[in-house]
Amino acid sequence: MLSELNLQTNLFLMKKIVSVVLLLSITMAALSQVPKRKLKPPSDNEEYVKSFSNENAINQVGKSDTASKNETLGFEHRNDAKDSFTLSYKYLDQSKKYTIDSTINDFDKYFSVPSSFQYLGNNGSAATSLIFNPYLKPGFDPGFHAFDVYKFTFENSAFYKTTKPFSSMSYQLASGKEQMLKAFLTENLKPNFNIGLDYRLISAPGFFINQNNNDKNYRLFSNYQGKRKRYNFYALIVGNNIRASENGGIQNDSFLLDPNRKDRFSVPVNLGNNAAFRNNPFVTTVLTGNQYKDFNFFLRQSYDLGNNDSIIINDSTKEYLFYPRVRFQHSFKYSSDDFHFVDIYADSLIYSSWYHQTLRSAKDTFNIEEKWKRIENEFSVYQFPDKKNQQQFFAAGASIQNITRESDINQLHFYNVILSASYNNLTRNKLWNLSAKGSFYLKGFNQGDYEVAASINRHVNNRVGDVNVFFKNVNRSQSFIFDNRSFFNLSNINSFKKENVTLIGGEIKGPIVNIGFKNYVLANYTYFKNYFESVQSASLLNLAQLSISKKINFTKNWVWYVDANFQHIDGASPIHVPFFFSRQRLAFEGVFYKNLNLCTGIEARYFTGYKADNYSPLNGQFVLQNNQSIKNSPDIAPFLNFRIKAFTGFLRAENLNTLNVNNGFTFTNNNFAAPQYPTQGLMIRFGTQWWFVN
Repeated sequence: MLSELNLQTNLFLMKKIVSVVLLLSITMAALSQVPKRKLKPPSDNEEYVKSFSNENAINQVGKSDTASKNETLGFEHRNDAKDSFTLSYKYLDQSKKYTIDSTINDFDKYFSVPSSFQYLGNNGSAATSLIFNPYLKPGFDPGFHAFDVYKFTFENSAFYKTTKPFSSMSYQLASGKEQMLKAFLTENLKPNFNIGLDYRLISAPGFFINQNNNDKNYRLFSNYQGKRKRYNFYALIVGNNIRASENGGIQNDSFLLDPNRKDRFSVPVNLGNNAAFRNNPFVTTVLTGNQYKDFNFFLRQSYDLGNNDSIIINDSTKEYLFYPRVRFQHSFKYSSDDFHFVDIYADSLIYSSWYHQTLRSAKDTFNIEEKWKRIENEFSVYQFPDKKNQQQFFAAGASIQNITRESDINQLHFYNVILSASYNNLTRNKLWNLSAKGSFYLKGFNQGDYEVAASINRHVNNRVGDVNVFFKNVNRSQSFIFDNRSFFNLSNINSFKKENVTLIGGEIKGPIVNIGFKNYVLANYTYFKNYFESVQSASLLNLAQLSISKKINFTKNWVWYVDANFQHIDGASPIHVPFFFSRQRLAFEGVFYKNLNLCTGIEARYFTGYKADNYSPLNGQFVLQNNQSIKNSPDIAPFLNFRIKAFTGFLRAENLNTLNVNNGFTFTNNNFAAPQYPTQGLMIRFGTQWWFVN
């Protein structure tokens, strides 16, 4: 009865999703038939906005930002009789504007997991970066980051300006009934008022028992600027619902080569073996695994004092200009997080061995949940020394943060008082960009935490490109999962010092080659030494990274993309990373028959063997292990990518390296993401994307 009810419920949910998608598609088609009122280009004072004709809109979208540097800065006098389309976007606390990237040579832009990450054998499962990238934010942090790569956040949310409604629909289908659906829409209701939505659904039943993943992400965004350009507001609603079944890995690697276990659902796993389901995309119920939910709301309002001006666009149109000298800004943030692990088929032997937990019976139900709410109010003042250079400013602010853990057992209440300051200066000639910022937790739960960061960027010339040097130092309290009061901290009794991380680096970004260098110095590094025990390193750790990226043109159409990363750290360190990681793409690309943009070839990804971290399902953490090295063969994937005007298509055959001819023609020679966590065999992946300019 339970399984029938779950199936009926999930079928009902899928019908709802399909209905919403169909409604959105019909709405976009209907909007495209309605003549739109012409809008003036959403310009800003002395800021460049890309403009192009509707006829060539999709072909021109995505022209590199580097190319725009040679364009004229300022207002563009447009022909009102010309049917044109303008779109640009920027991120919070950034003044740089971007145009949409329509290039098709990098599948990373269309897939949910970057190629530099290793995920546990299924789209939507826990993922960790092969390139060391520590958490560098001071202040309160619950400590659950294994699924961050799939989440919509404030930081990766963009705000748009467009003269016509712009939307896109994307769909991917892969072996194992894996699916990913994306829908996006943005429109300026008025020249100074934009709204939009972004939605993504990932459904991946997986190839092994209890490996199904189902993620839903949504984002609503809006920005408004007053007619006289004094008042501005930005609003965001962001939510994520992560459902990840956890099987704890397979019981023995030898099962993978058993000719009687070509169907991977016959391979025994450590958790959820009794789950009575197959790889069904309509099954989203998590019987053993993690369910993470979050809801986030952001509202920023600002009012400027300064000097008025105007320019004449044509005989009937005047564009108001405003040069701010002082800005008063208020930001409000609300976040709620729910972290939940459940195992209705908990094996007492596993939980005793892995987590030192004693269950009431041999087969029992194990359940842990932790809920947090955070409210933050920040007030800032900006001062602009040069009225015609809005990218030179001083800022100072103060904020208060209230944090609550909701629980029937033990409620907790914390607060923080935070001071911040920043300085930025992009010189008028656009050659130098200096930036410095800092924050200090004056009082509260995270008292003494701080962050200081500085960078200097210099545009040398069009051949060399930009040279950037940066520095960051972060002093932070450990994530709350290391705290004795966390429900996910299983009987640890620790008193840790604050972590301190110093990052020094530099990079050269240009048309010839991109080179980057980073050096991390970590003090009091805190980590899990096994599935549940946490410790702190007593020694100072130093990790160096070198990255090289280059595009090599053999002929007009044959191109080799090279990405290489080197990392070095002392062998006795608790941080384990591959010494060498590389991604190579050999492609035949170009524009053919006027409208066919083609990129086809073969992609290979490889990293040297290393003692990859194990994964602890209960607390969602990648944990140290010193017993087993992961030595994979290169991941090989031929691909065919193409774009014809507004339509983009992808076809890939991933993991050809898993071919095994010992027992017939099978793809069962799996690589591993972590000990006992094999990745997929052959994956045929097909994807499409449509863009609409209405």
